[in-house]
Amino acid sequence: MKLIRMLLGSLILVFDFIFTPRSKKRPADAQAKLDAQTAKLKLYQFKGCPFCVKVRRAAKREGLKLETRDAMNNQVYRQELQEQGGKIKVPCLRIEEQNQVTWLYESNDIVAYLQKLEQAA
Repeated sequence: MKLIRMLLGSLILVFDFIFTPRSKKRPADAQAKLDAQTAKLKLYQFKGCPFCVKVRRAAKREGLKLETRDAMNNQVYRQELQEQGGKIKVPCLRIEEQNQVTWLYESNDIVAYLQKLEQAA
């Protein structure tokens, strides 16, 4: 089973690389404002996870710069996800707003949040 997941994950990454979406183009000041908003977002993910790829592609399409944290290969990030987020489940978006941290799970919810963020800019 582990071998099948590894092969499928590699295949997903190849297709993601080949068919990478284009980012939205916007004026420099609007992009800078959006970059400031996304600076406090952290995406905990596994590289070959199809749901994580979905979120990364949505962020790329919207022209959002997200810090990604590999919770599979980095034990510090994995432990943060477990202790602060409550469970090791990816994708997970860590949202820091007004000294409050929210952990958002589920790829559809994360994509909707990112689209709302982009529309507000």
